[in-house]
This record gives sequence, C-alpha cells and structure tokens, in this order.
Amino acid sequence: MLYQQIICILLAVVLVNLLLNLRALRKIKSDGQIPEPAPLVSVLIPARNEAANIGTCLDSLRKQDYTNLEILVLDDSSTDDTAAIVEHAAAEDRRVRLLKGQALPEGWAGKPFACHQLAREARGSWLLFTDADTVHAPSTLGYVLSAALGSRAALVSGFPYQRNTSIWQKMTMPIMFYFMLLCWMPFWWIQRSGRTLPSVAIGQFMFFAAAEYRAIGGHEAVKSRVVEDVWLGIEIARHHYRQLTLDLSSLVSCQMYRELGTMWDGISRWLYSIASLSLVALFAMMAMALFLFLAPFLWLFHGLFLSQPVFAWQILVALQVGIVFLARFLAGRRFAQPKTSILLHPLGIIFLLLVGLHASYLYLTGAGVKWKGRVYDAESRVS
Repeated sequence: MLYQQIICILLAVVLVNLLLNLRALRKIKSDGQIPEPAPLVSVLIPARNEAANIGTCLDSLRKQDYTNLEILVLDDSSTDDTAAIVEHAAAEDRRVRLLKGQALPEGWAGKPFACHQLAREARGSWLLFTDADTVHAPSTLGYVLSAALGSRAALVSGFPYQRNTSIWQKMTMPIMFYFMLLCWMPFWWIQRSGRTLPSVAIGQFMFFAAAEYRAIGGHEAVKSRVVEDVWLGIEIARHHYRQLTLDLSSLVSCQMYRELGTMWDGISRWLYSIASLSLVALFAMMAMALFLFLAPFLWLFHGLFLSQPVFAWQILVALQVGIVFLARFLAGRRFAQPKTSILLHPLGIIFLLLVGLHASYLYLTGAGVKWKGRVYDAESRVS
C-alpha cells in the first residue's frame, strides 16, 4: 500500500508539471517588430540521402511570406538523388544554393560538421538550422523572427508537429517526443526564470541570432556530440544567452522516421548519448519510466486476473492508470496526436525500454551506435 501511495503522489506531481508546461508553451503572439530593412535570414539544411523529403521541404521554404532569405543545402555524401533535386530547385529560385560536403574530419560527428560548413557560407544575421524532412507553413520565418526580437532570444526552438503514419510511430514517437519531455522538464519554470537556463533545443528547428551563435563557437563547440542540438542549448545557457521554447506545431511539421529499423536506430542514438555521459542517468530514466508509466498497468492486470487485492489497493492502482491516461490525453490533444497512441501506451513504454537496454548494451560492449551509415563510439569517433 505504501508503494502504491508513493507512486500516486509522484504521478500527481508529474501531471501538475505537465499542465503547467502546456500553459507555458501556449502559442504566444509574436509582438516583436521586424526592423526595416528586414534582416537576411539564412535557412541551413544538412541533407544526407534525403531525396524522399528535400523537395517538399524546399517548396515550403520557397513559399515563405518573409522573402529576404537564402536557402543553403549541404549534400553530405548522399548516394541518392538529393543533389539533383536541390539543383533543380536552385535553377528555379536563385535564393537556393547547393553546397558539396567535405570529407568528415577526425573528431567531428556528421551533422555538426555539415551544419558547421553551412554556417561558414551563411550571410544572414539570423540562422535557421532545419532538417530536410520538415515542412514549414508560409508564416513560419516571420513569426519566429518576430518572437525572437520581441523576447531578445538568441535561440528559438520548440516542438514541431510530428507526422506519424505507421503503428510503430504512433505507439512510440508521441511518448518520446512530447509526453516524456512535458512530464519531466519544468518548462514553465525555465521560461519564467530570470536566470539563463538550458531548455529543450530540438534540431528539427533551431533559429539563432548569428552573432550569438558564433560567440558560443557554433557547431564547432559541440563537434563530437551525436545529439548536438541538446548541447547547443546548453552552450547558449552557459554563455548567458536567452533561449525561447515554443509550440511550433501549427508552423512546422516533421516525419522523423519512415521505417521501424530507422526509428530503432534513431532512438538508440539519443539514449546511447545519455549512456555515454552517465549510464546511471540512463538507468534512472528507464526506472522512472518503468515504475511510473508502465508498472501501474502491470499491477492493474495482476489485480484483475491473478489475485484478489484489497479494495483500497485497487483504487490506488486504478487512480495511477487514470492519471497516466489523462496526461497522455492532454499532451496528445495539444499536439494533435492519434488516439491510438494513447491506447497503445504500455506497448510504447515497453518498446522504449527495450531500445534503452539495447543502447546500454552497445555502450557497455563498445560497439558504438550507427546513424545514417556512420558508427559513433562513446567519444564520437566515427567509422
């Protein structure tokens, strides 16, 4: 009974934190004034075998209401038609330019080096690093520039809308991308704090003031990081610059993974990076996910079919399950995620725990984690 009471209290705290986060991440009005003449914005896209996505991404960027922009795409040793698609867009729109990626130097991870090359060629006073699998509403650049100027933020990032088509994506991605972050991170406190604190920086959309980006050392400051976006956010805070985290779901959409194997590798990459910093921290996160977000369902099954527990115990377990479902519903409704994701919640948690065990095994055995044809070890040496 004491255990069940403690879990109920912890879940109640998690629910309150999620509610405060949803309020703090409301779609704010961008009340900043864009100066005249409007500053040049450089949109920077690293692309490695993105033929299925890059055309749609470029079309959405070329249709922006904010027209003073340049669009630079770096072809990072693609073996598909990525470069040809970008060249076709460049022939139609002189704002688009294709860059040929250089060989990856020792000590660099792939995406940081691609972004580093893009930043060296960028002429804008604002830099938007975005992924090739994103699609942008026409008002996106004007909105985030206005928000950045109004808040005096050196970095604007946030939560794009995640397009999930397969059952595996619906089962897993809303938990990892929205639910876990909103439950565990105190955005509501970070946004209101007078201190410069690290917030969530999501690599699908990172909008920097160019001067501050270069002052922190740019991507060279995080050159060996497999999950470079998180560390850029930390660098922004370390240099006492302000970061703004927004709900971008009405402006930017993204489909991160199209296949189960790619999704497994992508999530492994995230969790492996945590293991390389602290295996204890990864195990602690997995234990929290197990006891708070999965165990209530296992206890409920046990109580319904395998035993006859006392009534008070049944009430506590039912309350735990109810809190988890309520939290999932609130997060899913905010970001328009499918209801099937809520129903499949226990399976999604089990999937993430299995990936976590896999990432731990890769770290402990020194096998490294693979991503887009490259293998990274704990020190981000690449093979």
